[in-house]
Amino acid sequence: MTEAAEDDYKMPLLEHLTELRKRLLVCAVFFVVAFFACFAVADHVFNFLVDPLREALADSPNQRMIFTAPQEFFITQIKVAFFAAISLTFPAIAIQVWKFVAPGLYVHEKKAFLPFLLATPVLFIAGAALVYYFIMPLAWDFLIGYQQQGGDGKMPVQLEARVSEYLSLVMRLIFAFGVAFQLPVLLTLLAKAGMVTSDGLKAKRRYAIVVTFACAAILTPPDIISQIGLAVPILFLYEVSIISARMVEKKRAAMDEALDDDDSEPEPKSEPGE
Repeated sequence: MTEAAEDDYKMPLLEHLTELRKRLLVCAVFFVVAFFACFAVADHVFNFLVDPLREALADSPNQRMIFTAPQEFFITQIKVAFFAAISLTFPAIAIQVWKFVAPGLYVHEKKAFLPFLLATPVLFIAGAALVYYFIMPLAWDFLIGYQQQGGDGKMPVQLEARVSEYLSLVMRLIFAFGVAFQLPVLLTLLAKAGMVTSDGLKAKRRYAIVVTFACAAILTPPDIISQIGLAVPILFLYEVSIISARMVEKKRAAMDEALDDDDSEPEPKSEPGE
């Protein structure tokens, strides 16, 4: 179907609603299947998430985690399964969103939007991997260092982490880093829409630094390691966004110049007798 034909075809409202229901149903089926599959291995997923803390407590002779309510660990496993199911089904959900939106786009719009759809899960995984393999080990070592040994008139202070609180902290960190890593996608889309420019982003760099460190202080534990670990990659991605916005502007300028050249070409003169 050509772009003109696609533009001429208007899907009735009822068909839109039917298509939306179909896509939502497919997403729900994917999620439910993934949830029960993840719940079956929730203990393995939980142990994977706890592994950085276990490594940080390797020298502690009585390392353990606790729960203070009978249902707490069960609810925690449900949260683990929900979190894992969302992560696993995100590509399938994104595909369904694309299938719902794509028929309403021109061919060139599809080509422009598809790379961002593919970049979103990649950047989220990159942010999650950074926090799991780099930030959390450093943060746990730093925070556990505040334990206090007993003796000499001092009360021993030791970490006995609650499973629910630990999981909430880990999920918040993974979510914060994953979402923050979407910055290049967001700013590039805004640049394509003409809402931001590369010069404007460069001019606001100092404000971006302040806002980034403020958000890092809110979203991460109160330690300098995790705050810097989130802020520095975000500032790097901000610079990447400036470069991406500049590329978008150059491409738009080239397209406008090509259109101007086409409009300025004189029409061929007709020969006598034609």
